[in-house]
Amino acid sequence: MVFSSPVFLFIFLTSVYILYRIIPTITAKNILLLVFSLIFYTYGEPKAILLMIISIIINYVFGLAMKEKNRYRKIFLVVSITANLLILGIFKYAGFGAEMLDRLPFLSMSIPDIALPIGISFYTFQAMSYVIDAYKNPEYIQKNPYKLALYITFFPQLVAGPIVKYYDFAGQIDYRKTTPEKTAQGIRRFITGLSKKLLIANTMAITTDFIYGLDTESLSAPLAWLGAFSYMMQIFFDFSGYSDMAIGLGKMFGFDFRENFNYPYISESMQEFWRRWHISVSTWFKEYLYIPLGGNRKGKIRTAFNKLFVFFCTGLWHGASLNFIVWGLINGAFLMIESYKIINTEKWLKPFRHTYTLLVTLLAFVFFRADNISTACVYIGKMFSFSGSTPENKSLFMMQFTPMYIIMLILACIFSVPVWQIIRSRIKSEKIISVGEVCSYIVSLVMLMLCILTLSSASYNPFIYFRF
Repeated sequence: MVFSSPVFLFIFLTSVYILYRIIPTITAKNILLLVFSLIFYTYGEPKAILLMIISIIINYVFGLAMKEKNRYRKIFLVVSITANLLILGIFKYAGFGAEMLDRLPFLSMSIPDIALPIGISFYTFQAMSYVIDAYKNPEYIQKNPYKLALYITFFPQLVAGPIVKYYDFAGQIDYRKTTPEKTAQGIRRFITGLSKKLLIANTMAITTDFIYGLDTESLSAPLAWLGAFSYMMQIFFDFSGYSDMAIGLGKMFGFDFRENFNYPYISESMQEFWRRWHISVSTWFKEYLYIPLGGNRKGKIRTAFNKLFVFFCTGLWHGASLNFIVWGLINGAFLMIESYKIINTEKWLKPFRHTYTLLVTLLAFVFFRADNISTACVYIGKMFSFSGSTPENKSLFMMQFTPMYIIMLILACIFSVPVWQIIRSRIKSEKIISVGEVCSYIVSLVMLMLCILTLSSASYNPFIYFRF
């Protein structure tokens, strides 16, 4: 079930929210959310629900084994992590691994055709977060299985994040408030995310898909740059839009999730970019992999290895493809280069720092979007090709600038920066700020109407991160 669908908006969400407000006790509310979360997942993945339930049971049992008195708790932790990674490996990477082995001259492998359960990367990482947090602090051990199940299956962030760490969620299971103000903020945030997806991301997707679908001969440098830039905007507004919707839905039910994006395209270095981009996954890898590996505490060579290995894993987590691995390694390499001051952006003028970061991000995303590495390399080669465009190329280029695309491109550029925060910081009058808040809700209603109109005519366009 997709957030940006009539079924979710007008049937599922309406039903669960009305029932949630009617039911009096927090225990009953939690059970209601668990039941509807299972329905939500079953609607889209009826066969994969069993795998998720198995994952919950496994991690619940291992969580109970994290008691301080258990001298084998470290062994159980290792077994638990291994079991989670094994499940993820079988269903997400078995085909990719067999394909890599099949390329070796002395091996012949049959490629298994295993369907990828939606959201498996996200809920597996959340399950691992629970067991690791319980190991670090036994106070987090959850004795009630339905509460752990709610954490892992909670529908707002179940299939595409953000990844919510257990220590951020645990205290809210039994103690949270649902106020009219919080509900209004949640609805506004949800509409913001819905608008990002339906109005901006989907418009950018049309141009992106068209340009990346062209054959090499039809691809000119201007078209290649336009396609790359459109995809950079598409993936940001697609994924940050989903995160906004998840955070907004959480607020409607009393939960507070941490921010997942903080205007990454205003970054002035790749290190800053990764502090702002997909914060939940970058902090997950930092806390549960980079720091346990030694972080930056064991010398420069070990630190360089740790960073590259973490970004190798980050790329692999995004998908079972060499493209994602290359994308991860590119990001890791630039972070390492910056940390050793080989590229010292601190000495550059601000416009150059900003341009450098956007250029690296844009080129890296070509590998993220292309079908394979060779296609990505050819595409980048076309971007830097100085051969003249043919009349056909120029015609294809100009065809992309429809009125809708131009409007959404302008809005994408504007809302890639913290416009409202900048304006608000310069306003001293509380009265004006209050008026601005009221206007923001009016704008949200207008945006919601535009989204509903778009839904009535748009074709199905799933979120990019659903495949992860």
